[in-house]
Amino acid sequence: MEELNEKSHYKRIQNVLIIVLLLNWAVAAAKFIYGNLSHCVSMSADGLHSFSDGTSNIVGLIGIFLAYQPKDKEHPYGHKKYETFFSLGIAALLLLVSFELVQQGLQRFSKPLVPTIDIGNFIVMAATLLINILVMRYELKCGRELKSDILVSDSMHTKADTLTSLSVIVTLAAIKLGASSVLDPIVTIMIALFIAREAFEIARQSSRVLCDEAAILDDKRISDIVLGVKGVRTCHKIRSRGRPDDIYIDLHVQVAPDMHVNKAHAISYAIEEAIKKNIPEVTDVVVHVEPKEKTPPEP
Repeated sequence: MEELNEKSHYKRIQNVLIIVLLLNWAVAAAKFIYGNLSHCVSMSADGLHSFSDGTSNIVGLIGIFLAYQPKDKEHPYGHKKYETFFSLGIAALLLLVSFELVQQGLQRFSKPLVPTIDIGNFIVMAATLLINILVMRYELKCGRELKSDILVSDSMHTKADTLTSLSVIVTLAAIKLGASSVLDPIVTIMIALFIAREAFEIARQSSRVLCDEAAILDDKRISDIVLGVKGVRTCHKIRSRGRPDDIYIDLHVQVAPDMHVNKAHAISYAIEEAIKKNIPEVTDVVVHVEPKEKTPPEP
């Protein structure tokens, strides 16, 4: 049953990425082709950014394929961190795009070219902006529902594309109204810096999982659940790690010093079940049982 759920989960994420990939490529082609035809470097740059969105979708597809492979002898905890690891690949792609756009912007300063702006530029940019907004909302919603690092990271990539498209529209309008054409490369560099910021944000979030940052910061939430199990006297040394949909917890509990080992084992099992019931994202719980010594009477 668990394997079937894993496959269903993988298929849902895969389907979202394929849909987003096709839309990203359509948007990228429209902006890149029309930007080149009109000599508008900021529009072409935005198209290049959209192409990188499509590339990140492919990276995501590879990542989730590896992440949802079944557990094996070499990977007893599964492969889910591959999804988080491949989200770093998306961040790397964003940084490469950012570097390329900075180069294009600087080159246009030394070799200025006045863009040809007409109603077609605005139609293409407005249509692609609308598609980007819908894609971003759809992907982020699915990413949160499915607890997918890849989808959430990729939606941030699309968000960057949405905001950069908006800035390009403003630039086109300003140039059309008589502003200096130097505004075009300036906005291109600003887009590049914004994309770099998004890349660092994705890397920061991914590193939390890969470096085993606490997955549940509120220890009291766990402690309250554990202390609700009959026979547990204290709970301490609570640790958690993992992805939002794959959390591992280990903790120590104290029980009566004369408790039989069978009873202690039953309590450990009850603690695991209680935690998983109250926090469905938890997939593994390790309980260390210790005897609680009786407090000697005060003299």
